[in-house]
Amino acid sequence: MPELPEVETVRRGLAPSLEGARVVKLECRRPDLRFPFPDRFCERVEGRRVAALSRRAKYLLADLDDGEVLVMHLGMSGSFRVEDAEDSHLPGDFAHARSKDEKHDHVVFHLSAPGSDSDAAVARIVYNDPRRFGFMQMVPRAGLTSHPLFAAMGLEPLGNRLDGDVLDGLFRDKRTPLKAALLDQRLIAGLGNIYVCEALWRSGLSPQRAAGDICGPQRGRRALREKLALSIREVLEEAILAGGSTLRDHTQTDGTLGYFQHSFAAYGREGEPCRTPGCGGTIERMVQSGRSTFHCPTCQR
Repeated sequence: MPELPEVETVRRGLAPSLEGARVVKLECRRPDLRFPFPDRFCERVEGRRVAALSRRAKYLLADLDDGEVLVMHLGMSGSFRVEDAEDSHLPGDFAHARSKDEKHDHVVFHLSAPGSDSDAAVARIVYNDPRRFGFMQMVPRAGLTSHPLFAAMGLEPLGNRLDGDVLDGLFRDKRTPLKAALLDQRLIAGLGNIYVCEALWRSGLSPQRAAGDICGPQRGRRALREKLALSIREVLEEAILAGGSTLRDHTQTDGTLGYFQHSFAAYGREGEPCRTPGCGGTIERMVQSGRSTFHCPTCQR
């Protein structure tokens, strides 16, 4: 499933075509994706202008000019394709190939030029999803934070809000493993398996270590929390930068090449030497809660 950096790069890739544009026509080529489309979906979206496109965790949020929000989730295999008079490109880079097979084109947004009052469609944004695990819902902006999708969602990991003090409050007295705590969407929203493995490797913390073990006033524990918070922010920001660097000039239009995957230091590198200077250990794979964890038992303590 796409993780937060992939969803953010998709958002940045869609924004130039979507923000400020009017949805001249909306095509739904089937009655559902993972869930049925909202009642009167096309009717509620057509004619509306997209005021803003944002992200919450792994969800894309398109604010419409009537106060409703189109909530979109990519699921396992969903992607958007931008088509205009100049080219066709797929925003965002993924570790696995995204489909361009038109038989999986399920939703098509026909858009006016951003900011234009014309009803002429000049671009299309096509949602393609072979496995149909993605979904789209309509939620009033006024009730978004209390909606079941978002009510229990934790804080966003990007930005300076995530720091050692915040981690201290979130993890205090928790005996669950650090990796499980970081993946708990009720605590921190949007972190996924790949980037949690990378952040733990960078911070030198074992994924099996109890989350509460890095809490408390001791100087050493404070340092561990600050390093972990910084590692999380850095690994996400670097992934977004790597994915975003090709958004406006896609040579790999099928999304096959995920640029940040080439700099993974732990994830997917079972049996390879650890890249921590002076470590001498080997990356190992284990399973935690049904998910693969890649770590170095020598330097991650």
